[in-house]
Parts: sequence; structure tokens; C-alpha cells
Amino acid sequence: MAFLLLGILLIVLKVMDVDPVAAWSWLKVLAPFALAFVWWTVADMTGYTKRKAMQREAARVQARIDRQREAMGIKGVKRRREPPARR
Repeated sequence: MAFLLLGILLIVLKVMDVDPVAAWSWLKVLAPFALAFVWWTVADMTGYTKRKAMQREAARVQARIDRQREAMGIKGVKRRREPPARR
């Protein structure tokens, strides 16, 4: 997301003829968009995006469970551990 914001900022500065950016080539101005594409491609290929989505979902579910427990008046109740299986 930072690469996209940087790219948009550089385009605006180039179009408005702001001094240091106006002299740059369009290739340099558009480079952050290429970097964003590479970042998202690598993140998807390595599973980073999916892991982050699963973490957000788990946090959302846990927050809902905590709210429901608090509404029922069951604060801080932990699950009982089952005894180890005998051999």
C-alpha cells in the first residue's frame, strides 16, 4: 500500500511540475507501481497474504466469543484440559 501511495504522490508532483520530480523520467515516477506489483505477487506466492487474512479472521472470531462470554457473565473461564490418555 505504501508503494501505491508513493506512486500516486510522485505522479501528482510530476503533473504539477514540482521541481525535483518534474525533471525525473516517467520510468522513475512509475517505478513504485512496479514495486507494488512485485510485492503483491511475492506475498501471494509465499502465502503471506493468506496467513494475515487467517490471523484477522481468528482475532475477529475470538473477539466475538469474548463479547458473548462477557454478556453471559462468564468472564475469564478457561477451558478444562482433558487428562492425558492412558496407555
